[in-house]
Amino acid sequence: MRQLHGALTLLLWLSAAACKSGHYAPISAGTPSSEAPPTARLVFVTDLAGVVEPCGCTRNQLGGISHFAAWVTRERSRMPAMVIASAGPQFFTDPRLEGDSADQARTKAVVLARLMRDLDWAAFAPAGGDLADGAEGLASLARLSGAAALRSEDAVAPWATVSVRTVGALHVGFVGVSAAGNAAAAKAAQAAVRREVERAKALGANVVVALAPVGRGEAKRLADAVPELLAVVVGSAQATGEQNTTAPELERVGNVLIVQAANHLQSIAVLDLTLDGKVEAGALTPLSDGTGIELAASRASVERRRDELRTKIASWERDPSVLPRDIEARRRDLADLEAELARLAAARTHVVGSYYRIAVQEIRDNLGTDRTADRELLSYYKAVNEHNRQTFADRRPLVPSADESGYVGGEACAVCHAGPEDVWSRTAHASAYATLQKGFKEFNLECVGCHVTGYEKPGGSTVTHVDKLRNVQCESCHGPGSKHVLAPQVANIVARPDPATCLDCHRPPHVENFDAALRMADILGPGHGAPAQH
Repeated sequence: MRQLHGALTLLLWLSAAACKSGHYAPISAGTPSSEAPPTARLVFVTDLAGVVEPCGCTRNQLGGISHFAAWVTRERSRMPAMVIASAGPQFFTDPRLEGDSADQARTKAVVLARLMRDLDWAAFAPAGGDLADGAEGLASLARLSGAAALRSEDAVAPWATVSVRTVGALHVGFVGVSAAGNAAAAKAAQAAVRREVERAKALGANVVVALAPVGRGEAKRLADAVPELLAVVVGSAQATGEQNTTAPELERVGNVLIVQAANHLQSIAVLDLTLDGKVEAGALTPLSDGTGIELAASRASVERRRDELRTKIASWERDPSVLPRDIEARRRDLADLEAELARLAAARTHVVGSYYRIAVQEIRDNLGTDRTADRELLSYYKAVNEHNRQTFADRRPLVPSADESGYVGGEACAVCHAGPEDVWSRTAHASAYATLQKGFKEFNLECVGCHVTGYEKPGGSTVTHVDKLRNVQCESCHGPGSKHVLAPQVANIVARPDPATCLDCHRPPHVENFDAALRMADILGPGHGAPAQH
């Protein structure tokens, strides 16, 4: 597998080499602010954890490094003084590399490192499974990314303890923090950060940010212990797998900002610094709160209520028992919340002297895509597809025992159930496999299991053996049907699937706010779980 990984890595390098002369495709910068551009912009990512893009099951979904790259390009076109840094698990979703997916995860980490270099990532403080491929594996990824890999104690490569970047007229220092297992270790880490702040000042830093994959509680204690910091960027000490998180409300400990975005690049934290006059190298610059943290908390509260109401309205629109006038009333409530949010977004705190403003930016499809990132990702998908096609060519489905049913495919079901088959043929489930083939993902281990029927089950399908079981067919919901075909009885088939069955695939990070009970209506029709129309 290691040799195959090496071949894949070489293929990615060669296929991307021709793209290095390309440029990001900018998207519209929108309406410029009446306020002068900030002196410097710091962009923070937390718990990226090897997720380069979400599944495409829903529109305008959160996440996606191509959308992030498009946003970065747009913003840099109007203010070049921007730097990106991150804290928390960076390259891998799971804490260990094991099983069939290990080689694919390594290859994706290479692509992510290349994209970090394309985006001029300044620094990151990794955690969790980032050492799963060993210190040399992480060192290779760090070198490829061009970013400084930071933590708080002295160590050999790939680690550094401090990095200073010139960002416009400002010198920004980054220090790393390592997770501490007990109070004594936490105290030692705090002392190390204090030393590194002094080193950053000696290197000319005007502001210093700690990248801290230690969890929120320990990060706040660090902010209390080292008040010279401008901000502590909070990451997780361990990867959280596929589970999505949300960005907490903005918070300060004394004058130190506690910064945390959602994981998997669902959102980023954007910290704009505006300086009043020149700054002296090596002298830390105090900045006042130009955001209004309390104002930001009010915005967050309104946003939560708005998002909850949006989800409810979407559900009610599919529920025939809800009266249209009630839905319209809730739409008016939603419009009121949108107006309140616009008012809060336009509000500004009066500031004097040097100050900062901070906000959380969602990363969604509507930000556009980036040509260079898209080419890198396409090279990755093509290389992984070919690798897995060869590697798993001989993997056959398990043979069901005498007591088990096997999978027969939808054509066998349609012999007796032509009506349901006709309804199914008009749903997205009927073309699920084709959507993978279009993107060179049909053999991708992160995708294939939800686009075929009976994946890795007795008598079902495998990565490459999907005969008669392409797409999300009848047996995905009703269970394997070989026994039912031989003796059609309610007892040997799932007559009424539980909506929870849908959540095997329609779950984070693939789908947001998925109501299985309501969405089942999308795959029903007359003759297939819905009453006949007269």
